[in-house]
Amino acid sequence: MFYHTDATIEQLAIHRVGNKQNDEFYVFSESPIVLEDELLATLLMHYFLSPFAKLNEVYRLYHSSETLALNEIYHFCKSFFEGELDFQALGQQIGKHLFEASNHPNIKGGELYVVQLRDVQLEGEVHDAIGIFKSETKEPFLKVSPAQGMFHLAYEQEAININKLDKGCLIINTESDQGYKVLVVDQTNRQQEAVYWKDDFLGVRVRNDGFNKTGNFLKVYKQFVNEGLDDAFELERTDKIDLLNRSMDYFKEHETFKKQEFEEEVLGNPKAATLFDSYRQQFETDYESPFGEQFDISSGAVKKAQATYKSVLKLDKNFHIYVHGKREYIEKGYDDEKGMNYYKVYFKEEH
Repeated sequence: MFYHTDATIEQLAIHRVGNKQNDEFYVFSESPIVLEDELLATLLMHYFLSPFAKLNEVYRLYHSSETLALNEIYHFCKSFFEGELDFQALGQQIGKHLFEASNHPNIKGGELYVVQLRDVQLEGEVHDAIGIFKSETKEPFLKVSPAQGMFHLAYEQEAININKLDKGCLIINTESDQGYKVLVVDQTNRQQEAVYWKDDFLGVRVRNDGFNKTGNFLKVYKQFVNEGLDDAFELERTDKIDLLNRSMDYFKEHETFKKQEFEEEVLGNPKAATLFDSYRQQFETDYESPFGEQFDISSGAVKKAQATYKSVLKLDKNFHIYVHGKREYIEKGYDDEKGMNYYKVYFKEEH
C-alpha cells in the first residue's frame, strides 16, 4: 500500500514548538537544513517513513463546517503545492498552528520536522508529499569507542530514538478536492493528547473506503450479535458464536459485500435483518460513514477483525470449547443429578 524505497527528501526544516498552556513558545529555524551526509539522510528517512509502512487506514483532511478550505493544514499544504507559499513559510505556518492546538497542559513540547518529499508511493501511484513529524520523547543513549588500548564510554542524555516516531502525518499530493490522501501515526495512548494531534491540529477523518467499510461493518455486526439481539431473541452463546462465524465466512468467501445477500446467507431471518438494518443505520448516522448496498471487501480488514471475533465457550475454569462451525453438532443441556449445565459435542474423528 505505502512504499518509500524510492522516496527522497527534497527540503527539510526543523523547528521547536512548546506548550502554550505551560507558557512555552515556539522557535523557528531561519532556513532549511542542507543534507550532505547520505547516511544521515537514510536514517532520517527510516525515522520519518518506516512507521507508515504497515498502515492500512487512509485519512482525509476535513472541516466540521464542510468547507474544506477552513482546515488550516489543508490551506497551507494546498498553497504550497500550487506554488503560492514557499517552503520556509509553510513550516512556520504549520508550527504556529501546532502551537495554537497544543492547548492542554499534558501535551509535550518538542521538535517539529516539516519535510518536502518526492516519489512517495501510495496505492500504486507515485506523488510528492508533505511530511509533518513531531518528536516529544527523549532517551539516554550510550556510545562506546576505542581509545588508546581501552574503550571510551560516553552518553547522550536527551537523544531521539529513530525507531520511535512519536507523531507524524504524510499529506500526499493527490485528490486535493477531497482533502488529499493522508496517513497518520500517533504513538500516544492518552486520550487528550491523541485528540489534539488528529482532531485539533490535523483535522482528519478516516476515508470511507473498502478497508474501513469492511472493518466497521464487522465491528457493528459483532456488537449487534452480542448486544442487539437479546431483547428480540433468546439466544445461547453457541448461537451467537455461530452467527459471528457465519459472518466471517461470508467476508472470507466473497470479494464484494451485498446487503441482501448477506442478510439471507448469514442472518437468515427477516426480523433479525430488520433489527440489524436499524442498528447499522444508527452507526452510519453517528459516524457519517454510510456502507451503501454493496462495497468491495478488504482481505486486510477481514484479517484484522478476525482477531477480535471470539469463537470460544469458556466453561467455569475447567474447559474451553472452540466452535468453528456446524452449530447443529453441539447441544446444551442440564443434568438434574449433578445440578450442572453440560454441552454434548458430536464428531467423527479425534485428531
